[in-house]
Amino acid sequence: MSEQADIERSAAEIRVQPLLSARGITRHFGNDGGMFSKASAPIRAVEGVDLDIASGEVLGVVGESGSGKSTLGRLVLRLIEPTSGTVSFDGKDLCSLQTGEMRRFRRHMQMIFQDPFSSLNARMTIGDALVEPIALHLGLRGQAARDAAVGVLERVGLHADHMKRYPRMFSGGQRQRIAIARALASSPRFIVADEPVSALDVSVQAEVINLLQQLQKELGLTLMFISHDLSVVEVITDRVMVLYLGRVMELAPTESLYGNPAHPYTAALLQAAPGMTSVKKHILKGEIPSPANPPSGCVFRTRCPFAIDACAHTVPTLRPVGPDHLKACIRDDIEL
Repeated sequence: MSEQADIERSAAEIRVQPLLSARGITRHFGNDGGMFSKASAPIRAVEGVDLDIASGEVLGVVGESGSGKSTLGRLVLRLIEPTSGTVSFDGKDLCSLQTGEMRRFRRHMQMIFQDPFSSLNARMTIGDALVEPIALHLGLRGQAARDAAVGVLERVGLHADHMKRYPRMFSGGQRQRIAIARALASSPRFIVADEPVSALDVSVQAEVINLLQQLQKELGLTLMFISHDLSVVEVITDRVMVLYLGRVMELAPTESLYGNPAHPYTAALLQAAPGMTSVKKHILKGEIPSPANPPSGCVFRTRCPFAIDACAHTVPTLRPVGPDHLKACIRDDIEL
C-alpha cells in the first residue's frame, strides 16, 4: 500500500472516530436472595449492545416499553453501572474512572429526563438550579454565574424574570425547556434525551422538538434520542437503533430504516405507527416476554411471523444488509 493511501486511510479513520462507544454493554437486575427471600432470575435489561455515536450525530433508540431503551441511556452516561462491557467517551474509558473523576467528567455528558417536573428540585428557584451546575462544572461564581444562567434560559426561549420562580409556576412545556437549559448549563458535548416530549401536550411537542433540533445544530451537540414515537424519531435523527428485550434488532440510517426496514420487528413497529403506510401489515402476536425469562435463540422469535425452527437455537448477530444497515436475523428470504 502506498504512503498516500496510508494517509488517506488514517484521515478516514479520524473522520469516523466515534465520540461515544459501547462494547458488549450489559445490565442485569436481580435478587440474589437473602435472609427472607429466595434468589430469582435476573432481569436482562440490556444484553451485549455495541454502539458508536459520531460527534454531532443524533442516534434514535426505539422499541416497545420494556425493551431497555432508558436503561441503555443511563448505562452510556454511567448513571448506573454495567454488569459487563465498556463505555468510552472521546477515547476515554468511563468504566475505569473513580467516583471523583467521573463527577468531574459529567460536565461533558448530560441527560434530559421524560418528566420535567420530577427532574427539577421543587425547592430550588430556576436560577439556583442553573447556577449550581455552572458553578460546579464551569467554575463561575456570583454575577458571572447568574449571567451565564440567564444566557442559557434565553437560548431555550425563556427570560431573566423566570430565574426567581419555582418549577411549580411553569407549564409542562416551559418546565421541559428549563430541564433542557439545565442540561446545557455545563456546556456538554453529549446529551441523552429520554422521551423528552412524551409527557407534553401534542401542541407543545413540536415546539420542543424544533428547539432541540435548533440547539443541536447551533451547538454541534451529539444526541441519543430515546422515544417510542417513530414520527418524531424520523424527523430528528440521523440513524436509528431498534431494541427488543435489551438486544439490537436493527441499526441503520434513518432514511434507509424507514424506507426499507430489514427486520420483522422494525416493520411491525412502523406498521403500528400512525401515518407509516409503506410497510405491509405484520401484526405482532401477544406481548413482549419478561426480560427475566427471554426466549432462547432469537428473543423476537415467539412473536415473529417468519420464525423457523433454527430461530430457537441461534442467537443472531448484527450483520450488514446494505450500506451502514445492520440487522440481527438469520433469514434473508423475508419480504417486508
